[in-house]
Amino acid sequence: MIRRLLAVTAATVLAATITPTATAATPSPVVIVAGTFGPAFFYEPLAARLRADGRQVAIFQLTNLGRADIRVSARDLNTFADAFRSRTGAAKVDMVTHSQGGLVARRYIKNEGGATEVGSLVNLGTPNYGTAIANLTSFFTDGICGVSCSQMEVGSSFINDLNAGDDTVGAVRYTNLYTFLDELVRPVGNAAMKDGATNVLIQSQCPFRVVGHITLATDGTVYDGVRDALNLQTVRLNCFAL
Repeated sequence: MIRRLLAVTAATVLAATITPTATAATPSPVVIVAGTFGPAFFYEPLAARLRADGRQVAIFQLTNLGRADIRVSARDLNTFADAFRSRTGAAKVDMVTHSQGGLVARRYIKNEGGATEVGSLVNLGTPNYGTAIANLTSFFTDGICGVSCSQMEVGSSFINDLNAGDDTVGAVRYTNLYTFLDELVRPVGNAAMKDGATNVLIQSQCPFRVVGHITLATDGTVYDGVRDALNLQTVRLNCFAL
């Protein structure tokens, strides 16, 4: 009886001293990178969804609301992301971008040190290979979005430089969500990336989902895809998400 009691006591003490090897991972903080003319407050509903999923969130409003040179915005994003990482104590952040914001984030990753500072990049309606709408804007006007308009033209030196070599720089996980109904990214397929990026056309899974360029940042089905991508899961859209 005494021997049995001693054995039970020893087992209890041993169990109490063993540290569990598996702990719940803290979700990475997220930087939302706004689009052209997108004020930070427009992205608050997206930020609220992310916070409800346990994320710390900061919103980066593009320099001069996206009229600045994209290279300048990328340097400013680097400064912003560094400060956010410092505040949160995170080695890396994830990024969810809208429109031109994706080009700014990609430039930051490729040229401003972001390749070692970003875990996942989720782009919403980003003209990764340019948009013919920018070509038309430059042709018919003086450029309503400044120098960035010409940089977003199909075949621009900026676009060609950004896509020279590997699209998917570093160990960043790249996801692009885009819509067939995009009014500003044409051709629509220019929102996709090469070299192993995950590219999801919303209507390929949800044929009747009506999502435009602007509403990519507010749509529930799109956010369902954002959540999957950030959680490193296969993107399977909930076509009826609010």
